[in-house]
Amino acid sequence: MADGSGDDGDRTGAAGRRKRPGEFWTAFRHSPYLPATVLVLLVAAAAGLFAGSYSYAMANPTPHRVPVAVTGVAESKVKRAAFVQGMEKALDAELELHHYATYRAARNAVDEQQVFAILRERPGSTPGLDVSGASGATVAQLLATAAPEVGASIGVPVTVRDVNPLQPGDPRGLALFYITLAAVVVGMIGSIQLSVHARDLTPAERIVFTIAYALLGGFAITAIVDWGLGAVRLPFVESWLILAFTMFTSGMFFTMCNTLIGRWAMLPTWAVLVMLGNPSSGGAVSWPLLPSLLGSIGRWLPPGASVNAQHTAVYFRSHQHALPFVVLGVWATVSCAVFWIWRHRHPGGREREVGAVAPG
Repeated sequence: MADGSGDDGDRTGAAGRRKRPGEFWTAFRHSPYLPATVLVLLVAAAAGLFAGSYSYAMANPTPHRVPVAVTGVAESKVKRAAFVQGMEKALDAELELHHYATYRAARNAVDEQQVFAILRERPGSTPGLDVSGASGATVAQLLATAAPEVGASIGVPVTVRDVNPLQPGDPRGLALFYITLAAVVVGMIGSIQLSVHARDLTPAERIVFTIAYALLGGFAITAIVDWGLGAVRLPFVESWLILAFTMFTSGMFFTMCNTLIGRWAMLPTWAVLVMLGNPSSGGAVSWPLLPSLLGSIGRWLPPGASVNAQHTAVYFRSHQHALPFVVLGVWATVSCAVFWIWRHRHPGGREREVGAVAPG
């Protein structure tokens, strides 16, 4: 009896003793509450940064430097023209003038996406400004609005025309941005779902299934936007493959991050592809209107490369550039290589059987 009473007293005392702060932290650190708390804080921070990144890029787009072709008069005279000075004052930006001997050469520069407009000025004729809505709807709108007002202020009427307008189903030029956004986000989500629901895939199988959902997903986006909704007439095969390439790159980038840092892979993936890549892509706001940092780095990230490739495929088909595909290829290749080299660290996969066990 005495021994039993003593044991009960010891247990009661141990249970009633207050835990020290260090013991609370040790228990919390080994409980599911720590990662849950970290996720709460990270989600809140990601929400604010996500909204902030888009607001920073798009809330008040301001031109900084707008490339404009000049044809018809000598470059030295154009730089001193009151119209150019008035445009720079109205836009609060610099017009980066590129002189071309012929109008045809200037139009080719527009098609190569080297300039956003053409200033036409011939002796004895009314000056004109040719804008290219397909090159950048936001830039074209600013130029088209400012030019007549500046011309009126200096007593010279200026005619404005859009020599390369957007398609009727996409008057704001946002459709290509949205289909790229869909490819980036769904490509990333697809890789996350493979990690959750098909974690036993071998590295080679994982890459194959990433290619599979990228091809099918790219086809679905292209078919719905073009055939289903008729929002934009797309060069079907080229647009499909660009979207598939984008989805594959996004998926493999998450896979690489998952290999390197495990369960926190969503952080760099979301930061690079969504918070930084999409606002800087030039799809919603043309690069001359983006903050200088975003305008400089956007084309080197997967969303910007995809937007550029898609934009050229739709509106400047005979002037497609290799750079966007090189950028996507480098991101995809590096992601695949890192995943393959350190595949043993990826939280998933299975060991292949070396050989069958002979029956006894």
